[in-house]
Amino acid sequence: MPAFNPLVEKLSPPPVPSVFAWGHAYQGAKGPLIDLSQAVPGYPAHPDMLRLLGETASSRAFTGYGPIEGEAELRNAYAEHVSQVYDANVGAENIHITSGCNQAFVCAAMTVAGPGNTVLMTEPFYFNHETTLAMMGIKTAFVACEAANGFLPDLADIEAAVTGDVRALALVSPNNPTGAIYPAPLLEAIFRLCREKGIWLILDETYRDFMHEAGRAPHGLFSLDGWEETLISLYSFSKSFCIPGHRLGAITAGSKVVEQVAKVMDNLQICAPRAAQAAVARALPLLAGWREENRQEIGRRADALKTVMRSVNDWKLDAIGAYFAFVRHPFRGVGSAAVAEKLAREVGIICIPGAYFGEGQQDYLRFAFANADVPTIGLLEERLRNFALS
Repeated sequence: MPAFNPLVEKLSPPPVPSVFAWGHAYQGAKGPLIDLSQAVPGYPAHPDMLRLLGETASSRAFTGYGPIEGEAELRNAYAEHVSQVYDANVGAENIHITSGCNQAFVCAAMTVAGPGNTVLMTEPFYFNHETTLAMMGIKTAFVACEAANGFLPDLADIEAAVTGDVRALALVSPNNPTGAIYPAPLLEAIFRLCREKGIWLILDETYRDFMHEAGRAPHGLFSLDGWEETLISLYSFSKSFCIPGHRLGAITAGSKVVEQVAKVMDNLQICAPRAAQAAVARALPLLAGWREENRQEIGRRADALKTVMRSVNDWKLDAIGAYFAFVRHPFRGVGSAAVAEKLAREVGIICIPGAYFGEGQQDYLRFAFANADVPTIGLLEERLRNFALS
């Protein structure tokens, strides 16, 4: 057999399917399976969203190729939306639509870095970002984020990590896996450091619609002079509109970045799914109230998990945010994968081992609590309290 690309071959298999396989072995002894693994909305798409998708999918207007940068209707609608969210002036020329936020990261990374360059990441890190860079031959360096600091990076540590081969810093806020929300002043300080060092700041804001407070801009970076020369912001429509299967994301950046991304996108996919773009362009203003209700619901689920974790003293909730919680398990010296596998197989709780987000995270499990409603989250209390490895 001919050889495989070694940069791909050396990667571990996708983590989510392996975790699901553990869950398939659960026999139901403790009640229904509780899926806290892959981040998916734990409620259905709005009927109007489904109606719009049906109308656009059945339209001949969207059966051909579309603009590489995205449908003008969605680029305009999303630019207006971003301008409102951040109280800034963002135009359609600053928007590039992609097929999901993972693809947005691929495009952004390829635009600013190549083989032999380095992209800084925080640890714990989002595993798809790390593997994306690895398969492209882009080196990674990590800035450790400690539980004692709320899993937020220290500015001095970032500065010390910026060596001559670093092309960008990639952040996720609200964070995956920890849920940590980066305060606006910290993001501005990081932005200014990146600008001073001449590197890009790639900011993945997939979960920004589920912040604790409504109506508050996540940061003020889009209002800073020259933001277009440093910032590349990523977003996903999947979580807010409950349509992850339609794969739709967006990049907000300077027009020169958008021009470069178009070169990458033309070779990856040519254009993001056109029917979904048209549907989301109309849903953005139409479903604003429904999305706010969902934000509040996610907050209730976070509160429910906090209540559960207070009652199981051997487990520690070290971080919780917009969609995720980073939970310290009580089994010191035992690998996170072993704990997660037994949780799935024996008590029907599927979650992601902390080691998937960095070798230094063996004491942790990621709970995607947004997947489960409040009553289901309540079921965790008894299962965790009575869980033992022996």
